Amino acid sequence: MATEIERKFLVADASVVQGLSGVRMGQGYIADNGMWVRVRIAGDTGWLTLKGPSKGMSRAEFEYQIPLEDAQVLLAEHCAHGSLCKVRYIVPVDGFDFEVDVFEGPLAGLVTAEIELDTEDVQPPHPAWLGAEVTQDLRYSNSQLAKTRALPSPALLADAAG
Repeated sequence: MATEIERKFLVADASVVQGLSGVRMGQGYIADNGMWVRVRIAGDTGWLTLKGPSKGMSRAEFEYQIPLEDAQVLLAEHCAHGSLCKVRYIVPVDGFDFEVDVFEGPLAGLVTAEIELDTEDVQPPHPAWLGAEVTQDLRYSNSQLAKTRALPSPALLADAAG
């Protein structure tokens, strides 16, 4: 079984992506029956992903490349559980790659960083531009953000920036 081990943080200083090239992504959620079914378009590539429930930092994840045309139809017509747009940047730090997502549309102003780890006990670097860790806060999961299409409390975002 494929397992994703990931930690998620708010970004306190979004200037970390200045000068970097990012990839625009649209993604939506087709179904949730205890396992989320997500479609994503990243650049000119389509993906279908199944994600199991989180257990700490870990969860089952199965990801498959699909034809772009199929992903476009799924995203446009079948995302009953919401969708979102963002630009993803890869920011390398001490041998780790942080995926920094700058959200657009109704989620504009939210910037998060995710890092995938080999095991849960790996301690990644914590550069100064990272804010609060939100790994366990479901309000910051992409599926919840897509569903509500609203930022969590502005006070929480301000706390993360401080």
